[in-house]
Amino acid sequence: MKYDDNTRGQKSRVFSTPKLPAPKGPYSQAAQAGDFLFISGMIGINPETGEASKDFCDQTQQVLDNLRVLAEQAGGSLADIVKTTVFLSDMNDFAAMNEIYSRYFPTNPPARSTVAATPPGGFLIEIEAIAFLPEG
Repeated sequence: MKYDDNTRGQKSRVFSTPKLPAPKGPYSQAAQAGDFLFISGMIGINPETGEASKDFCDQTQQVLDNLRVLAEQAGGSLADIVKTTVFLSDMNDFAAMNEIYSRYFPTNPPARSTVAATPPGGFLIEIEAIAFLPEG
């Protein structure tokens, strides 16, 4: 995990992990401010192949796997996620997303918003998250 100190004098840091594909633009994979970790939108790229499946269910599972990796690299887990925002290119995929999502958050799921939006690059789903990681 690579940490970079924030130069704005705030108690925050940004970081990235080589276990996930590098961001495709000028943003961090995640930023921590105090006890909160803000995870940028994850897309369904397989970090081992650099490719994404064209299948919605496969992309959804990969997004959630990537989200898990980032949470763990930051010292947490999916159980620490308190809020997600899901972006779906087609709201007809809502039920399929819910079924897969519920496997990753089987009890006490985080608060969630689901928005109809086309993720960049032709991806079918993107998920951003906020985790609560208290120090100590």
